[in-house]
Amino acid sequence: MSEQHDVSAPIARRLRIQGKVQGVYFRQSTVQAAQALGVAGWVRNRHDGTVEALAVGAPEAVQALIDWAHRGPAAARVERVEVCEEPLPEPLPQAFAQEATA
Repeated sequence: MSEQHDVSAPIARRLRIQGKVQGVYFRQSTVQAAQALGVAGWVRNRHDGTVEALAVGAPEAVQALIDWAHRGPAAARVERVEVCEEPLPEPLPQAFAQEATA
């Protein structure tokens, strides 16, 4: 019998979203999408005009949030989404929050 990989084990991904993504309700929409998917973490504007997020949760839920980020809210024009693997933060976040600009 072979060992099964635990597909429900949480993963963490950092997203950097580029395009017309500030001033278009992107952060609040990301919070709503993450909460609906059961993803924890945070989202914030960056001084360089991008939006950055950390998504922590089940792999399929994190991927669904990444897929959503490629579209964003109606007023956004997403040009690029960079996704990087991240180590799981300790302690694991229990909710998804909007953070101050960094």
